[in-house]
Amino acid sequence: MAHKLKTDYPLPPQDAAVQMIDNVSDNNFEMCTKCTICTVYCPVTPVNPIYPGPKQGGPDGERYRLKKPEFYDEALKYCLNCKRCEVACPSDVKIGDIIQAARIKYTPHRPSFRDSMLADTDRMGTLATAVAPIVNFSLGLKPVKWLMDSVTGIAKERTFPSYASQKFITWYNREAREAQKQYARQVTYFHGCYVNYNYPQLGKDLVKVMNAVGYGVEVMEREKCCGVAKISNRLIKEATRDARRNIECITEAVDRGNAVIGTSSTCIFTIRDEYPHLLNLEVEHIRPHVMLATKFLFELYESGKIKFVFKPDFRRKVAYHTPCHMLKLGWQYYSTELMKLIPGVELVILDSYCCGIAGTYGFKKENYQYSQGIGEPLFDLIREVNPDVVASDCETCKWQIDMSTDYTVINPISLLAEAIDTEQTAMANMGFRAMQ
Repeated sequence: MAHKLKTDYPLPPQDAAVQMIDNVSDNNFEMCTKCTICTVYCPVTPVNPIYPGPKQGGPDGERYRLKKPEFYDEALKYCLNCKRCEVACPSDVKIGDIIQAARIKYTPHRPSFRDSMLADTDRMGTLATAVAPIVNFSLGLKPVKWLMDSVTGIAKERTFPSYASQKFITWYNREAREAQKQYARQVTYFHGCYVNYNYPQLGKDLVKVMNAVGYGVEVMEREKCCGVAKISNRLIKEATRDARRNIECITEAVDRGNAVIGTSSTCIFTIRDEYPHLLNLEVEHIRPHVMLATKFLFELYESGKIKFVFKPDFRRKVAYHTPCHMLKLGWQYYSTELMKLIPGVELVILDSYCCGIAGTYGFKKENYQYSQGIGEPLFDLIREVNPDVVASDCETCKWQIDMSTDYTVINPISLLAEAIDTEQTAMANMGFRAMQ
């Protein structure tokens, strides 16, 4: 005889119920079934025995921390915030958010000078681009690397990305702004720190592609860093300040009827998911309008609103690496499908491995060996595939793979910009719109 579920238990007294509610986390750790799937998919646990793992550090640890903050484990600093635990969780527990919120709330000491410096991307980028040749040369010198290692705790083995001599926003204002006004259809570009200070060419590539398919690109003058580095380094006041500015700028663009697109999976993920989950900021009014450029373009193409004309002699063997935050967004489909449209591309979609750098995480001396250990399976796989180029939507994945292998990494937008026949694509879209 089947057992019936007993549902007539007496309710607790009202004051007891209130007490129970007070002891519930803002995150949904109560949904954890202790299956440990998150631990299996965690890239840190196999290489770092100090790290307790996502289940113990997340839902299990939260139960204790709510009772007594002294149960906080400093080893949670080794979490990458890659969100792979959340992708794997069958109960949709926000494990990564639980861990990051605990780090923000319970870490007893303030962020170090090194952490603050690494996180202040706008300030450091502005200073570095002003004297880019000197900075780039100096950062490559072994004595400078040894000094940074011993004094600041930045790993001497790490290669810094080069700074550009001209910021993207400077190029845009001088060379592109006026030309963008001729287009009836507009998008707003969240370019981020990497494009602005390190690699303006990616921003130029986006403008080239969007113009070819009949869209003008506007740039937010008051844009700030997305805040991911400040969040991971616990500079929450500063991250919240910058996030509010970005929300304000994005809201203005959305109110004008523009989609807000980006070329960094981490920037877009941070705005859409980290602002509400870790900074407690409301983004529901802008969230549907903020997306990766590859998603925006492929959806236009798939709905028959734009066309591409490709160079007949373009040939590349491309290995695509899915960034962790892209995996969490679930948008790798758009980047890979867009690249599949290019007739001359032989696309190999790599098995999903974390690269290990996690933004500023991999630059820290105490994390370097773990960072490289995490990324080694990916590096080996790339060498096995031996592509002409690696494609990825995350700039820090690019830095890690560029540094750790002999292969060059480009954004799918740059691959598209190189592959299209710009004039023919523009003409095709002009005729296409006239027919519509």
